[in-house]
Amino acid sequence: MYHELFHTLHQLSRHLTNKLNEALKPLGLYGSQWAVIYVLHEKGSLTQKQLCEYLFVEAPPMTRTIQRLVSQRYVMQIPGKDKREKYIQLTEEAINSYPKWEQVVNETNKALLEGVPDTIQKQLLQLQIGWLGKLR
Repeated sequence: MYHELFHTLHQLSRHLTNKLNEALKPLGLYGSQWAVIYVLHEKGSLTQKQLCEYLFVEAPPMTRTIQRLVSQRYVMQIPGKDKREKYIQLTEEAINSYPKWEQVVNETNKALLEGVPDTIQKQLLQLQIGWLGKLR
């Protein structure tokens, strides 16, 4: 039973990721980039380590994502107190582009949830919050 549950969750996650990537591709973004942008928009400047911990992403892929966002001029790296520590924050360009990215993400999410009753959506959100709370 557990194997089937986790396999199904993984398949669902892959499907949702692919749909989000398809929607963001015309805007020059991937879901992994959107995740970083969203977190920085909500939480402000964070270190790469903090981003990794929050998003449950290992350092090498996070480094690649940040480098891609820097080259696109959507984030900048600000030196911290320690030479090894860099804070990542959104640029003005990203802040100005955020509403159009958010609209695409919201439209995609709405389409993916079409037909799922509000009560089920609320239950899923509560389960996710409880589950992530245990993982952190």
